[in-house]
Amino acid sequence: MIVNYVSKSEFRDEFTKMNRENQFSYKGLNALYDYIEEYYQEADKPYELDVIELCCEYTEYDSLEEFNKDYNREYENIDDIVDDTVVIRVDNTSFIIQNF
Repeated sequence: MIVNYVSKSEFRDEFTKMNRENQFSYKGLNALYDYIEEYYQEADKPYELDVIELCCEYTEYDSLEEFNKDYNREYENIDDIVDDTVVIRVDNTSFIIQNF
C-alpha cells in the first residue's frame, strides 16, 4: 500500500473535487483535518482519505440548539455530548460530532 500525505489545503480540495465543499465550513474542515491527523498519529496507523465516508460519519453544528433539535435531546452544554460521541470543537459555538 502506498500512503500519500495530504496537507490541510489538499484535504479541503478533496471535498471540493467530490462536490462536498458545503458539507463542512472552512473552519470545520480544518478542525476535522487536525482531529484525524492527531488521532492516526497517536494510533501509529495510516489513514486513507474517504470524503464520502467522512461526510456520512461526521456532522457539523453551528449551535447546541441545532444539535439538540436534530437528536431530539436536551444537552445543557457541548461538553455533555462527549459522553455519547466524539466532539470536535470548531470555535466557541460550532462543533463537529461523530454521528450516533
